[in-house]
Amino acid sequence: MTRVLVLHSVSLLRSALAALLTKEGAFDVSACGWGTAARLSQTLRPDVCVVDLDCPGATALLEGDTEGAVSTGTTDITGTTGPTGPILTPRMALLVLASAGRPGALRRAFEARALGYVDKNGSTHRLVRAIRKVAEGERFIDESLAFGFLEAARMPLTQRELSVLSRAAEGESIAEIARGLHLSNGTVRNYMASATRKVGARNRIDAIRISQGAGWV
Repeated sequence: MTRVLVLHSVSLLRSALAALLTKEGAFDVSACGWGTAARLSQTLRPDVCVVDLDCPGATALLEGDTEGAVSTGTTDITGTTGPTGPILTPRMALLVLASAGRPGALRRAFEARALGYVDKNGSTHRLVRAIRKVAEGERFIDESLAFGFLEAARMPLTQRELSVLSRAAEGESIAEIARGLHLSNGTVRNYMASATRKVGARNRIDAIRISQGAGWV
């Protein structure tokens, strides 16, 4: 039987998803939040890890150290740890629940070598099929996410612009961003202006809003 670990920060949602998968797919399903994820992943050794890309904490998981991950989509993100060690263990296939309107999140999942991509607005049948596919080492991508992937490939911002916007989104001032990134205040302002122009925003706040909505930040 395929062992599935559902990770989500909201208890009610992860419990509902686990119950649904147990009923529809006859999987051996466990569900938890980020606090106990490392312990469970090490103990249960699930075949598939299901993560909602819009869930708080998913970004940190996907931005872990993917060095050593293999081309099949299984991961060894040893840089992303919980209280007791790595969350994503070797040979665990990563499947993400995604939205086409957040290409940045799709891009991060791809860079983390996720093997399955399921539209959150899709059917339970699609999710069950996707889990079975990725458990066998096969890639699964919902057709409805194709446009999101195209947008992800055309990501308009440079890594430095993303860094500046991300820090601004956390409430840092120009001076604080400059100190943190070892740049001059003028250079930070230039990056901010460039990012604002590229995403078609009116100002810094609008640029942050647009970038967060797309999942870039």
